[in-house]
Amino acid sequence: MFKHFTHQDELKNLSSNAEDKIQPVLREIDERVEANQYRVLQAFHQNRISDYHFTPSTGYGYDDDGRDTLEKLYADVFGGEAGLVRPQIVSGTHAIATALFGVLRPGDELLYITGAPYDTLEEIVGKRGSGNGSLKDFNIGYQDIPLSNGAVDYDAVKAAITDQTKVIGIQRSKGYANRPSFTIDEIREMIEFIKSIKEDVIVFVDNCYGEFVEELEPCHVGADLIAGSLIKNPGAGIVKTGGYLVGRENLIELCGYRLTSPGIGREVGASLYSLQEMYQGIFLAPHTVGQAVKGAVYSSALLEAAGFDTTPHWNSKRTDLIQSVQFNDRERMVAFCQAIQSASPVNAHVRPEPAYMPGYEDDVIMAAGTFIQGASLELSADGPLRPPYVAYVQGGLTFEHVKISVLRAVDELLIKGLITV
Repeated sequence: MFKHFTHQDELKNLSSNAEDKIQPVLREIDERVEANQYRVLQAFHQNRISDYHFTPSTGYGYDDDGRDTLEKLYADVFGGEAGLVRPQIVSGTHAIATALFGVLRPGDELLYITGAPYDTLEEIVGKRGSGNGSLKDFNIGYQDIPLSNGAVDYDAVKAAITDQTKVIGIQRSKGYANRPSFTIDEIREMIEFIKSIKEDVIVFVDNCYGEFVEELEPCHVGADLIAGSLIKNPGAGIVKTGGYLVGRENLIELCGYRLTSPGIGREVGASLYSLQEMYQGIFLAPHTVGQAVKGAVYSSALLEAAGFDTTPHWNSKRTDLIQSVQFNDRERMVAFCQAIQSASPVNAHVRPEPAYMPGYEDDVIMAAGTFIQGASLELSADGPLRPPYVAYVQGGLTFEHVKISVLRAVDELLIKGLITV
């Protein structure tokens, strides 16, 4: 493979050293994959999954046993009482909005304790935009508590909780923030602290990018409601659209009313031809997520050797797919993302350029030559163009593809004289 790179000797040496160093970490990832695969397989057996569950429904989708059983399967896998898994949920942001609008009412307050959430949630809560149907428009309060040195500021959280605080929001993944992602153990600690202050508060966790990276999920440690996207981890790169919510039965019922309408809820919603890939996706997800996490570990080790600051470090505990790389320079960040695009299986000939993207305040560059548009479990590299110019490398259906892509990116930076090794 290395003969295809301009700086083949330098890259071969960097890669060999990185792979030797990360072998113990890769073995640990394999063990987690096995544990998660067993849990998923057990859920398939408990729900007696059969090929008739793949039968499509049309129209209203009444009595769609495949859809209803899939939702029970998700609940079992993710540790909740019930699930809502639908192709009608168009993204992770939509799943989160369904959760928040489903359980919050005028006069309530949403409190995010992990700092400001994704840029795409700012218009949902009402931090940006007006009159667009945000929580603010419905007289639902919102505030977020800034992190203190990358950790939850528990004193500030305690002071901020009031009688109106109905939902506590936790974002598991760093998203586009330059802070650590939160592990399941850390989320457990947050939940125990919150419940000790206000037992009846609803703890909502945005689980995007985190599914199957650890052996437990947020509902296993006390979260009341979680949400995510099927074109991220649980879809294994084969599910074309959709999202999920898992949690307490009464909360999922409310979310169902929000997704469709009051009085109808989860009883309707045609599955069309999505069921087989959704079942197969969650079955394959532990393995595919493992491949992506291995790719992230390799990327971190290689890019650190090439002189970049990466978060998390190659030997850090991981709880999501996100691997951030700090370039401190616009040109290097753009060149890196363009090289990742050139190594994609789809649209490799396309040259991404920074541009406006709905929901984001800054121009964003996005390398994403994916089989499914926007699929974050497939390899991508993107980020907003703002100092310190951090790109977020995520996903990868195979470890080998991640390895080739990152090597090509480093080779391209060497060719352009933007780095030396």
